[in-house]
Amino acid sequence: MIPLDDDAWDAWSPDELHQRLREATSPWYVAGGWALDVWHGEATRAHEDLEFVALREDANAVRALLPELDFFTVKDGAFAFLPPSSNLPDDVWQLWGADRRHGCWRVDLMLEPGTPDLWIYKRDRTIRIPRAEAVRRGGTGIPHLAPALVMLFKAKYERDKDQADFDLFLRRSSAEEKDRLLALLRTLHPEHKWNGSLTKDRQDGGPIALSPPTASNPES
Repeated sequence: MIPLDDDAWDAWSPDELHQRLREATSPWYVAGGWALDVWHGEATRAHEDLEFVALREDANAVRALLPELDFFTVKDGAFAFLPPSSNLPDDVWQLWGADRRHGCWRVDLMLEPGTPDLWIYKRDRTIRIPRAEAVRRGGTGIPHLAPALVMLFKAKYERDKDQADFDLFLRRSSAEEKDRLLALLRTLHPEHKWNGSLTKDRQDGGPIALSPPTASNPES
């Protein structure tokens, strides 16, 4: 099966995805810019796609709950159709879901390590946080990644939209959320320009935790 064009996106909203996954028994959550807007309680900017995350071991269960989509593996810029009866290849951590009937991509499914109780940062598996702290629900009931963790992912790129998201995060997030992001950035991105902004903002906000949650025996 031939994949759609890369830019053929008409993504579902987080609420549309939530309705489809309401019977899910395994953890999942909205990530990226949409996670921030779920947290904000409003759309603050346009979004090209819809990123959501599930445990790698639950990939087949999640796909089964979205039968209207054909899934394609995404690796090194290449797409390959993944039949519903096929298991996820060992070297794949991302799937795009195509709505062939309407000729568009609907979701970007990112797969992660961890457990139902433990969230692990996939770029540095020493960063481990109880899933109940890493994933929020808020008033909508839509599971979404905590704002500080979204910004940690965004710190790698520093695109214009990431800076805009950070500026809004700085104005709206709690002292605790800012402290968590600063601790993570000091550990993983000590030279990042956001450290200065966070430090300045928190000068009158009380003590800052200097190290994020870690595990003594991280996965390899």
